[in-house]
Amino acid sequence: MYFNDLKGKRILITGATMGIGLATAKAFAALGAHVGITARNQPANLDSLLTELSSNGGEAAFFAGDLSRSQDCIDTVAAFVERFGGLDVLVNNAGALLERRGLEKIDDAFFDAMVDVNLRSALLVTREAIPHLRASTKASGQSASVITTGSIAAYNGGGPGASLYAAAKAWLHNVQRNWVREFAGDNIRFNVVAPGTVDTAFHADKDDAARAQVNTTIPLGRFGTSEEMAPAYLFLASHACSGYITGQTLDVNGGQAMP
Repeated sequence: MYFNDLKGKRILITGATMGIGLATAKAFAALGAHVGITARNQPANLDSLLTELSSNGGEAAFFAGDLSRSQDCIDTVAAFVERFGGLDVLVNNAGALLERRGLEKIDDAFFDAMVDVNLRSALLVTREAIPHLRASTKASGQSASVITTGSIAAYNGGGPGASLYAAAKAWLHNVQRNWVREFAGDNIRFNVVAPGTVDTAFHADKDDAARAQVNTTIPLGRFGTSEEMAPAYLFLASHACSGYITGQTLDVNGGQAMP
């Protein structure tokens, strides 16, 4: 009953050809949603991926773009709306650690790159999406939803060399609170999903010993999976499930942080 309202919804998911973004795209598509996925580069398996995403009655499309650049953010939203005729749910998932750098190694170029990929992308894609989300709520009578991928790092400051990444995620956690006040009258909801330690390429640099040490900090005793993150996005996208939820952060971290 509750997730039936996602069938036919037009969902744009940035940074969605791997990891949490891809698992979330598959979860929406399994419910019959129309899904647009983005990445800087076209994945090698794109044809088979789009076929899979379109196998449950929805449609799927890929939009290439470097969302650290303003014009690509503008173009991506425009291309999605042209393809699907509107936009009901935006998932801001694009972002990156880039590399680990201690404070003394942070220069202007690294600072700018971190801001662009994590902050500029979410801010400008959201800005461009607002008119279409507003139109969606007027047409359907239901809320539109913006869901941003945050991080446990927003609470704990991140691991070694990840200070700027953690700060960027904290910014994302906080900026939505302002947007809630600005757009609540338009019936547009803003929420964050904050994953903990998830078994994705983000943690590929950790050897078995490092992974075992991290596991000791997680009450459930293991890394999460991308597939375990995806239902949180479905919940926050569904008007039936979360139509009265806005300005919140949903932590999915196995108990690793309990703020």
